[in-house]
Amino acid sequence: MSLIVVGSVAFDAIETPFGKTDKIVGGAASYIGLAASYFAKSTKLIAVVGDDFPKEDIENFESHGIDTEGLQIKEGEKSFFWSGKYHMNMNTRDTVTTELNVLENFDPIIPESYQDCQFLMLGNLSPQVQKQAIERLVNRPKLIVMDTMNFWMDIALDELKEAMSMVDILTINDEEARQLSGEYSLVKAAKKIQAMGPTYLAIKKGEHGALLFNHNSVFFAPALPLEDVFDPTGAGDAFAGGFIGYLAKTRDISFDNMKRAVIFGSAMASFTVEKFGTERLVNLTQKEIDERVQEFIDLVQFDIALIEDTI
Repeated sequence: MSLIVVGSVAFDAIETPFGKTDKIVGGAASYIGLAASYFAKSTKLIAVVGDDFPKEDIENFESHGIDTEGLQIKEGEKSFFWSGKYHMNMNTRDTVTTELNVLENFDPIIPESYQDCQFLMLGNLSPQVQKQAIERLVNRPKLIVMDTMNFWMDIALDELKEAMSMVDILTINDEEARQLSGEYSLVKAAKKIQAMGPTYLAIKKGEHGALLFNHNSVFFAPALPLEDVFDPTGAGDAFAGGFIGYLAKTRDISFDNMKRAVIFGSAMASFTVEKFGTERLVNLTQKEIDERVQEFIDLVQFDIALIEDTI
């Protein structure tokens, strides 16, 4: 079934304790689309770039089966650009530069050929743009997943809550869940956020794994211990891409299948951090994905016998 990814396609410049890059491909939709492409047979992109965005990078999306009809190219304008510097613990970073450029007035136009979409992934964008994308679909998709961040909680909370009320799953990190809910306990936070609209909530905890909430049911997936972590940029987006890509492939949106999707999403996130930018996501093989998923399974699977009281 077809999947639409709405988000940013951009340039990033990244510095971590392990190296730095010049301008490379970034943006939420880039990570989501590439990660999802290994699962979903039909991934359709809605984004905007300037005429400075290289044709070969667009062709690279297409080589992964990503439909770029919905990728707007604005002549005479520049693509969104972000640069940041990570600290030694890699959990915190400083934004050095943010240039919105074409993203400032992004109008998410949905091609007619995209109207049959059954799955919609809304990458981190303004709540207004996310809401517009939903409203412009003639038929509501089978599943709508939305990502957001604390920036929108700070400047557009009412608009964010309105967009949230229209989606099935919200994905945010633990800090954002606490800010949005006003609760430190993630269990209490999940209940408050679900009351705002989303039936499910996925809380990303970086190197500490991910949580999936559905009313009173909770699923936890650990992060895979890795020898090398070069760049955490886009890991959350790769998680979202693997998550919804697997759901689109299996066409099963039960909570049990969402648990499996969390593992596949976590696997795609674990690949992403091993190289800078989208580099690791570009050349993955099915064998690598299968082996990585098996590592997750081996990490959490065990047998245990309860100790009987013999006294």
